[in-house]
Amino acid sequence: MKVVESGSFAEAGRQLRLSRSAISKYIADLEESLGVQLLNRTTRHASPTESGQRYFERAVVILSEIEAADQAVTQAQSAPRGLLRVNAPMSFGTMRLGPVLADFMEAYPELQLQIVLSDDLLDPVQDGFDVTLRIAELESSSLIARKIMPVPRMICASPDYLARHGTPRHPQDLRAHASLTYGFLLTGNQWKLSGADGDHWIQPDWSLCVNNAEVLRDAAIKGRGLALLPEFIAADPLKKGKLRTVLDEYSAPPLALYAVYPPTRHLSVKVRLFIDFLVERFGREEEAGVRAR
Repeated sequence: MKVVESGSFAEAGRQLRLSRSAISKYIADLEESLGVQLLNRTTRHASPTESGQRYFERAVVILSEIEAADQAVTQAQSAPRGLLRVNAPMSFGTMRLGPVLADFMEAYPELQLQIVLSDDLLDPVQDGFDVTLRIAELESSSLIARKIMPVPRMICASPDYLARHGTPRHPQDLRAHASLTYGFLLTGNQWKLSGADGDHWIQPDWSLCVNNAEVLRDAAIKGRGLALLPEFIAADPLKKGKLRTVLDEYSAPPLALYAVYPPTRHLSVKVRLFIDFLVERFGREEEAGVRAR
C-alpha cells in the first residue's frame, strides 16, 4: 500500500523505516507468492499493474477493517482525540456548518477541529483533509462519498427586476433575461430545467459569473438579474420578500451535500463521528421542516 500511495520504493521505505532493498524484497516475495506482477518499476518510480491496483484496493479495505477492530475495543475506554481537518464551501460553512460546530466540539472536547472554508476544488488527499464537504453532482473518483442531505435549487429574482423586465413563464424566456451564474459546476453555465413538457437546456446570457452563491444572491437582491440559487441561501431573502421564485413549474436537478474522504481513512473514528453528526443534525432539521419552501 505504501509503495502504491507514494509511487516510490524509497519513499515507502522512509515512511515505514525500512531500507529500499527490504521493501523491494518484500514486494518480490509477495509477487512470487501470488504468481503475478503487482508493480511496474522504473529507476525512480513504481506504479501498480492492473492486478496490482485490484490487490491494492482490496488491501485498503482489509487494513481499514483491522483499524476499525482496534478502535472498536479501545473506543469505549478513550475519547477521540487529535486533529480533524475539514474543508467546506464558503457559503455552507458560514451559514450552516458554523452554527453547529460548537455542539460537536462540546461532545468531543479532546478533538482539535481545523476548518478550511474555500470555494476552490481542493484535493482532499494532496491537501491533507480528513473530510471534504462538497455541494455538487459528484464525478467518479477513488474517493468515498457519503450523502449528507439534498440541496434543492430555484430560480430567483428581486420584485424590482421582475417589475422592470417581466416574469419568465417558460424556460426559453430566460434567453431574454440577464442571468447571474455559478459557472463552476459540471454543467458549466448551462441551466437544466425539467417540467411537464420535458427537459430544457438553457445557456443564459449572463452578466455575472462567480464561484460563490452568496454573491449571486446579493446581486439578485439588487435587481441585477435572475439567479439559480441553493435553497439554503435563498430562504431568508425569499421569506423577507427581497426575492421571488420564478418558473416554479420547472425544477433544476437538485444538488446534494456530500462528505468526501480518502478510502484509507474511511473508518477513522473521528471522521465517522463527524459525518454521523452532520447526518443527524441536518437530517433532523430537514425532517422538522426547518428549510424554507
